[in-house]
Amino acid sequence: MTALKQVTLYTDGACSGNPGVGGWGCVLLYGEHRRELSGAEGETTNNRMELMAVIQGLRRLKYPCKVEIYSDSAYTVNAFSQCWIESWEKSGWVKADKKPVQNADLWRELLALTHTHAVTFHKVKGHADNELNNRCDALARGAIAAYRAEHPEAAGGGETPA
Repeated sequence: MTALKQVTLYTDGACSGNPGVGGWGCVLLYGEHRRELSGAEGETTNNRMELMAVIQGLRRLKYPCKVEIYSDSAYTVNAFSQCWIESWEKSGWVKADKKPVQNADLWRELLALTHTHAVTFHKVKGHADNELNNRCDALARGAIAAYRAEHPEAAGGGETPA
């Protein structure tokens, strides 16, 4: 049996307004190879973009790999590390409070991808000194800017006040 190729995937999502125009970015590393990807959507949320960054990175892999995923999204990482996703799947994508799981469409796709690849999630501190996490953030924000340039009707909004 052939050993799985080792890939590192850094991801980040961003949203200008929440909901609002959102972007995702990821960096795939395999040996000496590096691939940067990004994209944007019009009316979305930060959590959807965090999930989309992981999904898009995993979609690009041509065959099953061992993937170390680094994300600053507690929402994404905790769903796997704290086994929320297993509970959601068993309950028919309904949470303990009987409300539907948000973003179930993306969670289903991500779960399927994690069955194709051997993945391990790692939580990193966002907006800190992690060069690759910062690069993913820049890719996501760049995708938002590009989307707004191509869709002037979406140019309004701005950051949601904290």
